[in-house]
Amino acid sequence: MMPVQYLRCLNGVVGREALRFLHQRERFVAALVRPLVWLFIFAAGFRSVLGVSIIPPYETYVLYEIYITPGLIGMIQLFNGMQSSLSMVYDREMGNMRTLLVSPMPRWYLLSCKLLAGVIVSILQVYVFLTIAWFWEVQPPLAGYLTVLLALVLSGLMLGALGLLLSSVIKQLENFAGVMNFVIFPMFFASSALYPLWRIQESSLVLHWICAANPFTYAVELIRFALYGQVNLEALAVVVICTLVFMALAIYGYDPGRGLIARRGGPAG
Repeated sequence: MMPVQYLRCLNGVVGREALRFLHQRERFVAALVRPLVWLFIFAAGFRSVLGVSIIPPYETYVLYEIYITPGLIGMIQLFNGMQSSLSMVYDREMGNMRTLLVSPMPRWYLLSCKLLAGVIVSILQVYVFLTIAWFWEVQPPLAGYLTVLLALVLSGLMLGALGLLLSSVIKQLENFAGVMNFVIFPMFFASSALYPLWRIQESSLVLHWICAANPFTYAVELIRFALYGQVNLEALAVVVICTLVFMALAIYGYDPGRGLIARRGGPAG
């Protein structure tokens, strides 16, 4: 295969995902409304709870908004990764995925193109969210909007690879929708998205262990540090390792000879 053919394949998969995203405007709105509701309402409620604190409520409000913003960015990418993989289950039921997987391109490359397309869409959503949040006085350093880009790519790849892995396991569309909620909410709440790990440790040591073992925690921390031009090496290592593991398992799951697709009588390569 020539490099131009690989590039044409990448362009086709990414272009298809972009068109699907543009035609599903409600998906874009839902991706923004969810974190914005948390930013505007949850943070406001947190301010009212701390209204009797010696810290001025407005200062506490702004500080907490800034703290939870990386977690909300992670929420956008987590939901997008699941939504992108939901489309894989849909395509498998409709037969569209059979056409993709029987192409002469290596299966790992096709799945990587699909993953990259989802990451690009999620990054666009994140920057729109950050633009809106800027007017709500959530204003990280201007350089942070650039330094966070690599963190967004890495975290998006990890969460998207997790979604691909789940899509290789789930057989029916309605089952995947239930699994999404079973995965998304525990991952989000059992992480450092809303509260720092040291505060969680003060309330429950077991919950702290769960949060520390949650890959989503490290995606959030990677984004949080990158927004301020810093690198959390521990979070970086965990995100990269989890991405490789999730992607390897997803490729195995979509292997027609050995994976879970073959065991269920799915698309043949």
